[in-house]
Amino acid sequence: MKRSSVALILITCALILGCNKSQQINGSTMKTVNRSVSHIKEKLPLDQRIEFEVSFWTLRDDIKDNEEFLKAVDGKTPEQLIAAGRELFNKRKTSGHKEYENFNSWEQMIAQYSQERIDQNRKKTPDARDKANPHRVDYQMHSM
Repeated sequence: MKRSSVALILITCALILGCNKSQQINGSTMKTVNRSVSHIKEKLPLDQRIEFEVSFWTLRDDIKDNEEFLKAVDGKTPEQLIAAGRELFNKRKTSGHKEYENFNSWEQMIAQYSQERIDQNRKKTPDARDKANPHRVDYQMHSM
């Protein structure tokens, strides 16, 4: 009885610790990074989601080496990753990076990317092939 109580307490503690890192990026491998980023992104409010994505890919663009990138993002929360992305934006903007010439600030860039995402979702037009023969699939059955 005493051993089962101790085992139950240890299992409970392990579960609590494992669940506690749900808002942190797991930088063990590239696969776990992508999985945890996708998981975190789904749970973020819409206004932070674009900022999080842009920050992640800006950092990935800056750090080409996989091991170095994994170390840089491991354990980061969305807020920490966004802060790192904003810092990198400011650094690139002051150094005259060509991609950032059109933006006055981080907020302007995020607003533009958000608007582009909204426009992409609105412009989805149905495929002309769907209009020609809607919802019908015919099979020609041949006798054997």
